[in-house]
Amino acid sequence: MIAFDDFLKVDVRAGTILDAQPLEGARKPAYKLRIDFGPEIGEKMSSARITVRHRAEDLPGSQVCAVVNFPPKRIAGFTSEVLVLGMDDEHGNVVLIRPQFNVPNGSRLY
Repeated sequence: MIAFDDFLKVDVRAGTILDAQPLEGARKPAYKLRIDFGPEIGEKMSSARITVRHRAEDLPGSQVCAVVNFPPKRIAGFTSEVLVLGMDDEHGNVVLIRPQFNVPNGSRLY
């Protein structure tokens, strides 16, 4: 069990994907995503292994949820600044976590 204050330390925000491209050199197929989190946070980049359930050309314009307060991580020579959230389907393929309805970019999960 964790305390509610521990949960509040994880800053999960909604953002809109602006661009999605294959991440060249990744050991496992992945996309590099450019995501707009609104004026407070701005645009951030993320690596996401979502290539089985999501096509790059379908992603721009869709909203996702991401942890925005983890330190950046280098993946295949690319700096991933946020962790886009997903869950495995019954076959172990990642499905993105998204707001059911559009919300302002930068909206916080609570």
